[in-house]
Amino acid sequence: MNRIEFIVATAIILFVAFCLGWFANWLVHRFTRVSQADVNELERMSQELHEAEETRDQAITYLQQREAELTNQLAQTEAELAAAMEGLREARHEAEEMRAYVERMNAS
Repeated sequence: MNRIEFIVATAIILFVAFCLGWFANWLVHRFTRVSQADVNELERMSQELHEAEETRDQAITYLQQREAELTNQLAQTEAELAAAMEGLREARHEAEEMRAYVERMNAS
């Protein structure tokens, strides 16, 4: 085999390898191509996901506002309870003083 024959044989082998690679690439793209229906389905799913995330964010915001309202209401209720307990304590003390005064008046 002389030099020219070797070059021609190498060129043919490289050309055949190139053709096989190109054909394999074409086959892979042909079988893995995404259809328009799949693209539409993915777009619909992404839209639904976006709407679900917005709904979730709105629910979280509502719950945070509601929690803040309830926390504020609880604080107010606790403050009112503390004031009522203090008033009751003072009323009991006054009632005890009145009893003692009435007993002293009755004793004398």
